[in-house]
Amino acid sequence: MALLGLIFILFCVGIAIPGYLITPDSTPMANDMHLEIAKRKPGFKALFYVEALDSTAPTSWFDKMLYGAPSKHNLTYLKGNDGAISELNLEILGSSMNAQDREALETYVKNYDFRKREDLTSYSLEQKAYRFGTDRYGNDLLSRMMIGTRISLSVGLISVFISFVIGTFLGMIAGYYRGWVDKAVMWLVNVIWSLPTLLLVVALTFALGKGFWQIFVAVGLSMWVELARIVRGQVLSIREQEYVQAAKVMGFGDQRILWKHILPNISGPIIVICAANFASAILLEAGLSFLGLGVQPPMPSWGQMLKDHFTSIVWGYEYLSLIPGIAIMLLVMSFNFLGNGLRDALDVKMN
Repeated sequence: MALLGLIFILFCVGIAIPGYLITPDSTPMANDMHLEIAKRKPGFKALFYVEALDSTAPTSWFDKMLYGAPSKHNLTYLKGNDGAISELNLEILGSSMNAQDREALETYVKNYDFRKREDLTSYSLEQKAYRFGTDRYGNDLLSRMMIGTRISLSVGLISVFISFVIGTFLGMIAGYYRGWVDKAVMWLVNVIWSLPTLLLVVALTFALGKGFWQIFVAVGLSMWVELARIVRGQVLSIREQEYVQAAKVMGFGDQRILWKHILPNISGPIIVICAANFASAILLEAGLSFLGLGVQPPMPSWGQMLKDHFTSIVWGYEYLSLIPGIAIMLLVMSFNFLGNGLRDALDVKMN
């Protein structure tokens, strides 16, 4: 199971890193809206009239990978593979053409068959496929899911790094120095531990504000407590080992003993806890976005998608909430499976 979890995590990383370079909709935030095709089910195909835009500035591949690129064309929806034709858009387009071109375009659109591959360039047309369908704003759901993968992994990575730095530092100094240092750290740990995690994150979000970077800090500051307790317990045990006592006798400083001798020997439990915290961070981000306290629209987030479409289940558009919900479930399960596998692999007693 750990191997399957690792494969799915690597698959998500492979989507998140190139980002907009591989998404069907490469506009910023994957937010190319077409309200005429809102809530179309997976597999929907649409025919668009293409008009080139002269005002778009060139974008490097690196900037496009990170932030997306404005569309170089204006797309006007004409027809879907469900047979629905936008008569209004056809009429608007026809008003700027001569009678012969207008009649030819209308005839071609009405008789167009999505099952055949035809040359559309002579009519300035383009066919687009929506593998996961469209949301209530007419955005490509597949593209927003792919960019949402980057959001979830980023929140998990940075939040775990913040909790790792704080938890490891406080746990090590508490376990090594003991005395009043240990009492002060454990008092802080017990205070934070007594607060419900979600309530603490919500309070931090209100204090820091809503946004992409604020959610990193809020989630990270809520997850260091468990790591600090485990690190403290490990250090209390290891500090009495012979090699630590020998290092003290040789005159090594406390900092060298902590970072060069003790930390490498407690890395196993730290790795396992960080893997579990990664899953918790993804769930917390999704929960906050669902409550409207996480990343803000139009930035794509799996939790935000659930918030926007959770009522669609009763109206026959269950895919709008099932797809992001299943993605959250699979990613969280993958990190839990990976954490369990790492625990078994790094457990010296079990080996």
